[in-house]
Amino acid sequence: MCGRFASSTKPEDLVEIFGVEQWDPAETIAPSWNVAPTNSAYAVLERVPKGRPDPVRQLRVLRWGLVPAWSKSPESAVKMINARAETVHEKPSYRQAFASRRCLLPIDGYYEWKTTAVPGRAKPHKQPYFVSRTDGGPLVLAGLYEFWRDRTRPADDALAWLVTCTIVTTEAEPALAPIHERMPLFLDAGVYDAWLDPARTEPDELRSLLVPPAPGALQAVPVGAGVGSIRNNGPELLRPLDETAVAFGGGGSGATLF
Repeated sequence: MCGRFASSTKPEDLVEIFGVEQWDPAETIAPSWNVAPTNSAYAVLERVPKGRPDPVRQLRVLRWGLVPAWSKSPESAVKMINARAETVHEKPSYRQAFASRRCLLPIDGYYEWKTTAVPGRAKPHKQPYFVSRTDGGPLVLAGLYEFWRDRTRPADDALAWLVTCTIVTTEAEPALAPIHERMPLFLDAGVYDAWLDPARTEPDELRSLLVPPAPGALQAVPVGAGVGSIRNNGPELLRPLDETAVAFGGGGSGATLF
């Protein structure tokens, strides 16, 4: 599960890191440390432009929450922020995008909430954690994207097309499972080219790429509750809590680093 993430890397840096050939600076978006469903985020993808025989690697701004091309309205986006790796190739909402519209979503890291029962309290305690790479590099998630046409607008209207994306998820690695049983599926650099290649359409071949790197590349640190509100946005959301701040109800082990 991934319901919030941070994305603050400059687009110029993403262009260099991923060998992007085409990027429109007009699509630049502000850094965000609290990206929520239906917000925009950077994605790396490959498409074959008109008049060219080969795909071109692009940096695009997509809206998070996939809207299938056949959907009657974009309202379903909030429910389609994640796609399970185990079934993404067969679900009607995702299988066409999985076959031909795959992308990389480079982020700083994502937030996950651990729910713990508190003795004497009716409501459980929900502690947010920020999960990121231990080496400080971008966390590159496997994603899918889709085009949706608003038939109420003329074809030449800039708002007639909506381009959306979803994050592929998998079972959490053992160290992260106590927080949540699912995690975004992040990829090693060695499979970027194959995942982005629009010429690859064989489901079994594509599914073979959905293998997360070996455990140990990620760390999870507890952070403040401020991330729970979309009104809060800034690097202070990533500030780790100390053990005193995390402990509650006489239980809890304090700051956790996986």
